[in-house]
Formats: sequence, structure tokens, C-alpha cells
Amino acid sequence: MTALLDLVLESHGTLERWRKFNAIDVNLSMHGSHWTRKGWDGVFENVQLKAQTKEQRTCFTHFTEEGVQSIYEPDRVRLETINGKLIEERVHPRNAFEGHTLQTTWDRLHLAYFTGYALWNYLNTPFMFVTESAKAEEIDPATDQGTVRRRLKITFPEKVGTHCPDQIFHVDENGLIARLDYTTLVAGGAPAAHYMSEYKNIQGIMMPTKRRAFRRNPDGSINTESVLVGIDISAIALT
Repeated sequence: MTALLDLVLESHGTLERWRKFNAIDVNLSMHGSHWTRKGWDGVFENVQLKAQTKEQRTCFTHFTEEGVQSIYEPDRVRLETINGKLIEERVHPRNAFEGHTLQTTWDRLHLAYFTGYALWNYLNTPFMFVTESAKAEEIDPATDQGTVRRRLKITFPEKVGTHCPDQIFHVDENGLIARLDYTTLVAGGAPAAHYMSEYKNIQGIMMPTKRRAFRRNPDGSINTESVLVGIDISAIALT
């Protein structure tokens, strides 16, 4: 581990404390041009999600419609009724994105896979860097809108469902992650700058409740005219 990773883990609540929890329950809403482009605008208003901390698994309640839940695991995604009856499933779901462009629309299983892995990543950061055996490296700092921040490059192993293998995390003066840079491979390779803010102390763990992702331009600048993905968390509990 690097000294910067040590600082980030400590600032977010410590790995020791994190390991006491098994799941994260959240109420959230999502909006943005990404959902419109993929054909799913307006389906994530005040939804409930449970994300596991010791395995890559998430479950959305009332996924796209009342009475349906989506369950994500890296090698399988499925839709079920609330009482557990299988509706449809897809094995090796990442393969179903082959050949997709930014404009390709998604079916419900595409959507379930993307939202499942993305929210699992976001809610388990930064502790997943250690629990999933990712490689951490401090790289040169960068200036963003006049603010200089240290940066942590994380390389995820193949077993982790995520946006792309190499991701850059910008760390603020308090040791909290303020920004994440990645390329969304399953969405046609869109480069994004994803900002985190409005951190709250949840049972000793610092977690952001507001997220905004914007398109990164080829020169590294940020296109702030349109929000790709906005996530607002209204409630969080760790169990």
C-alpha cells in the first residue's frame, strides 16, 4: 500500500471499522443524460438498493417497475419478483455489451448489470481497493478548477466488475476522495470525471451523498454543460 492509500483509508473511517459491516442499505435517486441516451430516463426516482461489502453483489428493489428486483453479481445478473421468482437472467453479462457505442440503447439486463456494478463500486470505495486486491500507486498531483489534489491510481483485477481496469482518484486536503476519472467501457468508452461531495459520517464511515459525473474532453477539460449521471442519496445505513 502507498502512504496516500493509508491516508484515504484512515480518513474514510479505517479498514478495521469497515470490516465490521456486511451490507449498505441506501435510498437514492439518479438522473442525467446517460439514462436518457440508454432509454431509461426517469426510472430511478427514490429507489432502494442493498450492496454487500464482502462480496460483489447488489440488489435493487422495484427495479424499473413495481414488484421487480434486480440482482447483480459479476458473472450473472437477473430479475426476480419480490418473492424470488425468476423473471429473466443473463450469464456473463458483460459480454452482452460487445460492439456497443455511446448511442446504443439498453435492455433491462444491460441496465441491471451497469447499475449493479457501478453502485457496488461507489458504495464500497475506498475499502474495495484492499478487499479486492487492487494495485495502488500515487501519481503526480493535478489542478482542477484552481485546486491542487494528490492522485491515487488504482488498477483493478479482472475479477472486479467495474468501469475500466485503471482509474484515477483525486484526494482532497482531508484525505477524502473528491473526484474519480474513468472510461465507461460498457457504454461505448465514454471518458468521465465523477465528482463526490456532501460527505456524511455513517456509523463512523465517511460516505458522499452527492455524485455528479461529466464528460471529459480529449484535452482533459471537463464538459460541465450536461450531467452524464447524477446520484443523490437520501438515506444510508450500514449493517
